[in-house]
Amino acid sequence: MHRRPVGGRCASRRCGPKRCWPGVVVLLGTCAGAGRPGAGGAAMSKVRAGKRLRQERGERGASGILFNTGAGQHILKNPLVVNSIIEKAALRRTDVILEVGPGTGNLTVKMLEKVKKVIACEIDPRLVGELQKRVQGMSLANKLEIRVGDVLKTDLPFFDACVANLPYQISSPFVFKLLLHRPFFRCAILMFQREFALRLVAKPGTKLYCRLSINTQLLARVDHLMKVGKNNFRPPPKVESSVVRIEPKNPPPPVNFQEWDGLVRIAFVRKNKTLSAAFKSSAVEQLLDHNYRIHCSLHNTEIPENFKIAEKIHAVLENTGYSEKRARSMDIDDFISLLHGFNAEGIHFS
Repeated sequence: MHRRPVGGRCASRRCGPKRCWPGVVVLLGTCAGAGRPGAGGAAMSKVRAGKRLRQERGERGASGILFNTGAGQHILKNPLVVNSIIEKAALRRTDVILEVGPGTGNLTVKMLEKVKKVIACEIDPRLVGELQKRVQGMSLANKLEIRVGDVLKTDLPFFDACVANLPYQISSPFVFKLLLHRPFFRCAILMFQREFALRLVAKPGTKLYCRLSINTQLLARVDHLMKVGKNNFRPPPKVESSVVRIEPKNPPPPVNFQEWDGLVRIAFVRKNKTLSAAFKSSAVEQLLDHNYRIHCSLHNTEIPENFKIAEKIHAVLENTGYSEKRARSMDIDDFISLLHGFNAEGIHFS
């Protein structure tokens, strides 16, 4: 029994004066402040259960599949957005299209109507089955090739364009796998998390400008096409999204990408520092000293006994005029010039 004595306080110390009136007997557990299962607790449980049910329904497709949001399974459900993506891809009847993460096929089926072939790469066997069922019996089924597995661990096939609502966890590695793929493709229309997309197109001097920005822009022309709100997906992601167009530069710039990326990686570790400060790291000096000695060995160049790599690095930075520059404000031409200055002195980054 739970009784509030006359003039006293509720034993739970949580009830207000309108909940437990003096002299009124309240059955055990029915007081909201008692903290035990009762009418109040049951009502709250029903509310929570209803919320969980609505959330679970949102995470399931029409076929009842529970989407794995941890693996980036957010299905694009808005047909207007699907049509807009296809329109911006400017698909041709002769195109072979690479799609990564087709999900239940909302984008796939629309593309099959417009192109020669779609190669869909999907890692989840459940969604593969859903996609197969969706096209079964359709005249377009013979234009679809499904590859099951991790797209990052397999060689990419030949394709003319890539159109995909990517799992956001693989955004960065997939972009560079795509840009280093040969033969060249025409373009890629890709859905990314909004902030990632803005980093891809960021310019020198802006807050989001980073190593991802300059590496991507070295190899491709990148354009932000449109924003996509989270409610256009089922289940809705926690972030907003954007669609980006990536067009590889053909021919590519005459730069060894491994060398380039090694230099840019050092510069952008602390993008607000001057380059002279960034290159004073002992780890950086050890790496460049090791690479310099290998270079001298291969070219039969004698190294003086009092040689110090720090002095040589400082000389290159001073001679090229980049000693007091900061990575955050340097563009592609700046880094190409700096890389040539280091290479000319036998200092390499790969």
